[in-house]
Amino acid sequence: MKASQFFISTLKEAPADAEVVSHKLMTRAGLIKKLGAGIYNYMPLGLRVIRKVEAIVREEMNRAGAVELSMPVVQPAELWQETGRFEKMGPELLRIQDRHGRDFVVQPTSEEVITDIARQELKSYKQLPKNFYQIQTKFRDERRPRFGLMRGREFIMKDAYSFDRDQVAAKASYQVMAAAYRRIFDRFGLTYRAVAADSGAIGGDLSEEFQVIAATGEDAIVYCPQSDYAANMEKAEALAPAGPRGAATQALTKTATPGKSTCADVAELLGVPLNTTVKSLVLATDETNEAGEIVKTQVWLLLLRGDHDMNEIKVGKVPGLAGFRFATLGEIEDHFGCKPGYLGPIGLKKPLKIVADREVAVMADWICGANEVDFHITGVNWSRDLPEPDMVADLRNVVAGDRSPDGKGELAIERGIEVGHVFYLGTKYSKGMNATFLGDDGKPAFFEMGCYGIGVTRLPAAAIEQNHDERGIIWPDAIAPFTVVVCPVGMDRSEAVKATAEQLYADLLAAGVDVILDDRGERPGAMFADWELIGVPHRVTIGDKSLKEGVVEYQHRRDTAATKVAVADILAHVKGRMAV
Repeated sequence: MKASQFFISTLKEAPADAEVVSHKLMTRAGLIKKLGAGIYNYMPLGLRVIRKVEAIVREEMNRAGAVELSMPVVQPAELWQETGRFEKMGPELLRIQDRHGRDFVVQPTSEEVITDIARQELKSYKQLPKNFYQIQTKFRDERRPRFGLMRGREFIMKDAYSFDRDQVAAKASYQVMAAAYRRIFDRFGLTYRAVAADSGAIGGDLSEEFQVIAATGEDAIVYCPQSDYAANMEKAEALAPAGPRGAATQALTKTATPGKSTCADVAELLGVPLNTTVKSLVLATDETNEAGEIVKTQVWLLLLRGDHDMNEIKVGKVPGLAGFRFATLGEIEDHFGCKPGYLGPIGLKKPLKIVADREVAVMADWICGANEVDFHITGVNWSRDLPEPDMVADLRNVVAGDRSPDGKGELAIERGIEVGHVFYLGTKYSKGMNATFLGDDGKPAFFEMGCYGIGVTRLPAAAIEQNHDERGIIWPDAIAPFTVVVCPVGMDRSEAVKATAEQLYADLLAAGVDVILDDRGERPGAMFADWELIGVPHRVTIGDKSLKEGVVEYQHRRDTAATKVAVADILAHVKGRMAV
């Protein structure tokens, strides 16, 4: 490609609504152009990146035995009504009607459609296993689209769905996909982690997220530097403290804490470590009848150490707490006789269920609210001052320095951007849509399913968040819009520069290198600034002065200075650097 024939449109400044680095740089480099809230045009440079991502994904999915198809972006509502997701999914699901008043959805994902295909086409266990995938446009009506392609409303995604005869076969299909994903992300040239993820209502351990490591990532990734353990924050287990509970050494004392309603404020006032305080979180669960009316409410008190945060996913898995909500002010005052900020488990007005985090269950001489405004209680001890909790459970987010669940060291935390997810679905959709096949016993059985997604348009944004500097983007070779740019200085004034540039361009093309020749006649400063902003990883600069010495200048986008290379050696040099 020659730059004069291509379309390059860079900006000196990012638009005012661009908040994160990837949004700013993708807009400035002319990769994307905003059309509406969370909706972008993929400009020629951006589309080249997306196509390279798609090509890698497609090659590895095909290699893993998956079969590509394409499902409609607009789908009949009937299929979504079969699974109940038409009603349950909420406003993120864009619902539309055609001219006849029939309901449709703009797909955010395609479990229903692929399950409909399977129940029509896969009749026998002899046709299994099967894995169908597509690379297709999706739409999710985000309440607050932001961060450019990181959280847009329209996006491109690779979604795959496996169909198997039983759980053993489904788990084997899952492992094939998990291995394929590792090959895909290895080829992208990004630093990533595959982390264990929560599998929701389906349960089990077959769920992994693929996270690109970036300081600006939205997700916290928990890992052990001394082992292969990695999980997202929702999944990471906080082990029970080693050793028994300490003996009581303090008397139970009601202590004035005027105006101090947080654990941090109380600890500071009393001059004690924050980890000696206990916070009270009040939840409620409702029992409803067939009409959806609440017939019974159970109030719960969760106790966590003052320096720890509640993990809502873990709490939802505590027996009895599925579907919990935070208690209302009326429910709190009814049970504690006090407003929030001074709550505790001693002196309750009404009984409730108490669940202690594993850390709190072994604490001695701790501090909690006194259920009276401006007062807390110090020197609290289990058994002596209050009964043992109704339950002890892992309720909190892990923190750096916690013991790794695999027993091989301490946990560390870094930030990541989720760009892929592999997940065992089980029979959730096949049962919901009565999708069966005939087993080898001649009886119908429900498909065991898995789903596997990659955010095709999210991935370039994640790559930029990980790879950039003050001058612009730094693409990995595999997904750069162009791998090499040839920058001739004064090409319109020097036949030698023009001839050398065009010969190198032709040689690189012949060698299969994705190269662009900048023949626009720009000044060197402007030309270099464009390509540094766009992030092409390899640059060769050709000028009259250097040619008189028999050399050209090579510079990788990460290099601090150019390297002089003999004209005769430049092709081999570039190819050598590309192999690094």
